[in-house]
Amino acid sequence: MADNRIPKRSEVAKENTWALEDLYATDDKWFEALAEVDKFCERMQGFKGKLGESAQSLLSYLRFDDEITDKLERLANYAMRKNDEDTGNSKYVDMRGKFMGAYVKLNSVSAFAAPEIMAISDETIEGFYKSEPALELYRRALTLVRRKKAHILSEAEERILAAVGEVCEGPETMAGVFRNADLKYPDVTDSKGESHQLTSGSYISLVSGPDRVLRKNAFDTLYTTLMSWKNTSAAFLDGQMKQLKFYADMRKYDSTIEASLDRTEVPTEVYYNLIDAVHEKMPYMYKYTELRKKLLGVDELHMYDLYNPIVADADETITFEQAKEIVKKALAPLGADYIKNLTIGLESRWIDVYENEGKRSGAYSAGGRPHPYVLLNHKDNLDCMFTLAHEMGHAMHSFYSCQNQPTVYAEYVIFVAEVASTCNEVLLMKYLLANTTDKSKKAYLINHFLEQYRTTLYRQTMFAEFELELNRMVERGEALTADALNQKYYDLNKLYYGDKMVVDDLIAVEWSRIPHFFYNYYVFQYATGFSAAVALANRILTLGEPAVKDYLKFLSSGGSADPISLLKIAGVDMSTPVPVKSALDMFGELIDEMGDLLK
Repeated sequence: MADNRIPKRSEVAKENTWALEDLYATDDKWFEALAEVDKFCERMQGFKGKLGESAQSLLSYLRFDDEITDKLERLANYAMRKNDEDTGNSKYVDMRGKFMGAYVKLNSVSAFAAPEIMAISDETIEGFYKSEPALELYRRALTLVRRKKAHILSEAEERILAAVGEVCEGPETMAGVFRNADLKYPDVTDSKGESHQLTSGSYISLVSGPDRVLRKNAFDTLYTTLMSWKNTSAAFLDGQMKQLKFYADMRKYDSTIEASLDRTEVPTEVYYNLIDAVHEKMPYMYKYTELRKKLLGVDELHMYDLYNPIVADADETITFEQAKEIVKKALAPLGADYIKNLTIGLESRWIDVYENEGKRSGAYSAGGRPHPYVLLNHKDNLDCMFTLAHEMGHAMHSFYSCQNQPTVYAEYVIFVAEVASTCNEVLLMKYLLANTTDKSKKAYLINHFLEQYRTTLYRQTMFAEFELELNRMVERGEALTADALNQKYYDLNKLYYGDKMVVDDLIAVEWSRIPHFFYNYYVFQYATGFSAAVALANRILTLGEPAVKDYLKFLSSGGSADPISLLKIAGVDMSTPVPVKSALDMFGELIDEMGDLLK
């Protein structure tokens, strides 16, 4: 009989765990490194008042800042990865807390830096570049600070803003604790009368199955429960949006969206272009809901009918070893160098593979030196193979950036973060479709791809539009009441799914279970990243080596330019709506192909 018990961390085979010893040989070595942070604080204070004295003083500070960044990144990586291995292990909870305390302290001590850099005149800083050529390396980094001169406060004010940082995280923290720890749901029954545990984590699996009674009961129970707490949830979100407005006001921005996107040099037009492009291509979504209704054979298509496959289950067992080999074949168009480094990552314990008791759920990639780390909770199925391709896309982006950029530019911004990961997924999907002759399996794969479009491009854009409206309401002085939030969210669902869909009343409160609304204009980047990735994958498969060369240059560029310019290097111009519209046109083509396969 198979052992389905989830193992303890101590029972997991070493080859299936990540090599954190590459960061620190032991926990004791980590604590020794942490103790050095106090010395960093002392050294940092020695630069206060001196950054504008000479080019040499400024260069010494910037080099020291790079040194601190490298060491803090390593400290954070170890503590957070250890904590995620077993979230119930109090030792690593404590280590993570100790690191955060040291990090906040250092940030407070270094609050003088930005105002001092701002105070240097343009004439003086140009003289610095001429007198000290080594300072040229930091020209972009210094320009990024200095261009925000209108938004940087005095040293005392900056210290206050740094100090209130933890307080302002209150709404997100409380909402997370409420959703994940305190909020409980009744069990639900299926068509046979059997009981199923309903949790926030189990909900999607319950509404993804073939039993429509179970899907409806899970939907009704989850959202009826959330509806009973709608005012509490609205208060959390109101607090979050007010703190965003507080920061935007303090830093003299005209709006919260301007403040948020300015951090990553993304023009606000990119956000608006996305929403406009999706609105223009809304008929594709209506066509998809009509196809879904037809293939499911239901008289009415409800919100609880959106996640179950619309074709017969053609999933198969794919072991982790098999997944690795398939992913390597699928990504072969990215060239020999990419595959060589990818193989190193797959075989050198960059990945923590399987679930264990207390391990953090989900999946992610954490960049840094000496190499990235990837967390998985792998199951032997198609979805997990796509997750492997996705997370290794992030990892390879981080790897190439760190290998080719100095510390100051090694980290890429969030706007481009989902591009490399999703490009890998598109290439994997294209490979599987090209190597599949069985109609039912091909239809299953297309269904998987169509759902990526629905959940990533349409749904995340709907979230982005909702988030934009919430911020505008607060900026107009309106309170985010539960009723106002429910009405806005319900209306958007009606708009995005169309008349062929029964938009159930309870969906109005779905906003209260979406943590991304606390992430400050984050979700739109899933949709823009997906669009850019589709364009890049198509370019790589069409043009071959020239496109691969451009793509690897993009992966290697880190944060050395603004994200729109970086994507132009790769061959995609996200300053226009063209990539989004092209990706959505491909969605329309896939819908037609699915219809033809299943006639």
